[in-house]
Amino acid sequence: MVTTTGLLGKLPAEYRSRLHELGREVSFPIDTRLFTEGGKADRFWVLRTGSVTLDVHVPGRRPVPIETLGHGELIGWSWLFPPYTWHLGALTASPVRALEFDAQEVRELCERDSGLGQALTYVCAEAISHRLQRARMRLVDLYQGGSVAVW
Repeated sequence: MVTTTGLLGKLPAEYRSRLHELGREVSFPIDTRLFTEGGKADRFWVLRTGSVTLDVHVPGRRPVPIETLGHGELIGWSWLFPPYTWHLGALTASPVRALEFDAQEVRELCERDSGLGQALTYVCAEAISHRLQRARMRLVDLYQGGSVAVW
């Protein structure tokens, strides 16, 4: 069944179906690190069940949680833009089921179909904008609470 909510639901049906064909079902137990900030971004996920917490590396400290994502949401966008390295980290907050996509395959599909590429870039940009706002709000909260040193 093709997901019609979240990231995939924002794509026109034709593009959603074509992208869905490249996805494969995966599952992860709780406390699984999907990726680490600075690592190679060679895949991404659309969450079906469970939750994933995005975090940011703070030198000398544990990763700082930025946002927790749920059903239908995009896990990872760094695969879309060179140099294809993760800008955040991601840790499963519960058992997770997701559709996993190989980034290179999806980029090649987008090159062959510019309409799909434009639509996917738009929905990813929307997610990026939301994540940047959440990261900014979280860092302001941490700074005001005295938890983060001023550099």
